[in-house]
Amino acid sequence: MLEFKLPSLGADMDEGKLLQWKVAPGQAVKKGEVIAVVDTSKAAVDVEIWFEGTVQQLVTEVGQTIPVGTVMALLLGPGEQAPAGIESVRPAAPATTARLAAAVVPAASAAAPPTAPLARQRVSPAARQRAAELGVELARIAGTGNEGAVTREDVERAAAGIAAEAAPAGRAAAMRRAIAAAMSRSKREIPHYYLAETVPMRVALDWLRAANAQLPVAERLLPAVLLLRAVAIAVRDVPEMNGLFVDGEFRPSQAAHVGVAISLRQGGLIAPALHDAGSKTLAELMRDLADLVRRCRSGSLRSSEMADPTITVTNLGDQGVEEVFGVIYPPQVALVGFGRIVERPWIEDERVTAMAVLRVTLSADHRVSDGHRGALFLARLRDLLQQPQAL
Repeated sequence: MLEFKLPSLGADMDEGKLLQWKVAPGQAVKKGEVIAVVDTSKAAVDVEIWFEGTVQQLVTEVGQTIPVGTVMALLLGPGEQAPAGIESVRPAAPATTARLAAAVVPAASAAAPPTAPLARQRVSPAARQRAAELGVELARIAGTGNEGAVTREDVERAAAGIAAEAAPAGRAAAMRRAIAAAMSRSKREIPHYYLAETVPMRVALDWLRAANAQLPVAERLLPAVLLLRAVAIAVRDVPEMNGLFVDGEFRPSQAAHVGVAISLRQGGLIAPALHDAGSKTLAELMRDLADLVRRCRSGSLRSSEMADPTITVTNLGDQGVEEVFGVIYPPQVALVGFGRIVERPWIEDERVTAMAVLRVTLSADHRVSDGHRGALFLARLRDLLQQPQAL
């Protein structure tokens, strides 16, 4: 029997609310198929399944809020038969926790003696203070500290999940709390270092104008796609920038799933992945980027887009900012920031001229790389942008 669990869709997600099942008991599903819609603090996300099988039981009921890692459904693997006594069923009707548990717990467990009353909740002083700051109800939190004590980290994880139950009018505030919890974790756990480089952009912009002159208006390229493509290629030479730090070790990624920071109309931001950006043409990246922005702002994303980013790019040039130093989004290990393209005095062929330049910044994780490797990454990025035709 295979278990389908609620996946983590980012460091700022602790729980989710099931909005819709897209499958029924007895239905066969394939890897990558959307089987449920789950509400997070940032969007309603289409949740994909990552194995094949036949739905046996839908454990979670629509409207239920559950922690990340909770079993949502049980499936039979290819060729597997249902064990005796387990029927193909939908989740229990909304009622009591006991009724829901009866649908998924073996009969022998149902006959077990009642548990003893819960002991008084243990809460560390730091956790109590943080709960007051974030407006989190301590009684809702299961502690992971010594003897089940609620820790500061438990409170911040719970804050990320509050948005799942927030009313639509309060989603922006809940999202802000979730982002704050994730960024607090990032700054607490990740030893950041920062580098910056001024990149001449005249060659790239001239090439882009010439390329767009040959394209219909609807297919013209934005400078952003050149930057995204350059990042995806640069990490091939400096792989320490592309991957995840999990369980105390760095896990490099073979593909560059570039997270793109996108501001939302209701406030806050989200950074879903452009999958395998290094293998796509500029035209493909342009189409994918436009589609991703549209779906982000309409609240329609896939779980793989939320869970897969291996490096994030934030571009605040359209806000008039010349330079941005971002906070790494855990468990990623690097973030690249792009500012506004501006004209500055530049020495070229022993002459002072006006040059369109771009400030590129890198926030990186000192557990995985150092300033030398970070500098090589920025140098590679700079060189790639001097050869836009190769992108």
